Amino acid sequence: MKKVICLILFLAVSFSFIADEPSITWKNTHRLSWKDFRGTPDNSSDIAAITASGISYELAATIAGSKVDVDCKVAAFFYPEKSWYKKELADSVVLAHEQLHFDITELHARKFRKAIERTTFTENVKQEMKRLYDNINKELDAYQNRYDTATDYSRDIEKQTEWGIKVAKDLKKYNY
Repeated sequence: MKKVICLILFLAVSFSFIADEPSITWKNTHRLSWKDFRGTPDNSSDIAAITASGISYELAATIAGSKVDVDCKVAAFFYPEKSWYKKELADSVVLAHEQLHFDITELHARKFRKAIERTTFTENVKQEMKRLYDNINKELDAYQNRYDTATDYSRDIEKQTEWGIKVAKDLKKYNY
């Protein structure tokens, strides 16, 4: 007897989104432009721009006895309606900084895929997947914070360049 579990989760780091909210899936061929940032800026803050991005996954698992087969699709998304910029503060350096936030989200989506590949799941696959997902999101959040701190939110051009090189190398390392 086979038991089939289908689970679709649509979650994003630090944000709550509706599943049918407009989104852009990360692609190597698509670079963000200011047209993609359609949210309302927070004029009470001195922040130039915000990138709302996150990782989602769709899980299908087949359990036959003690054997668990997992089919999981993972993607990194950018949410235009939650992302914003201030025209008077925005320039190409800030846009490159925001693109790298999205690239970092994709990097962690790739790390999540790798963690799924390495995991031997049990019949508790839903809980095990959620634990992996929660862990990768904690890592993603910490990484994003380190990036902002190290680059002084894009103001340290030299560090910004270093991080761009580092993330590009890591994306190749986890290439899918």
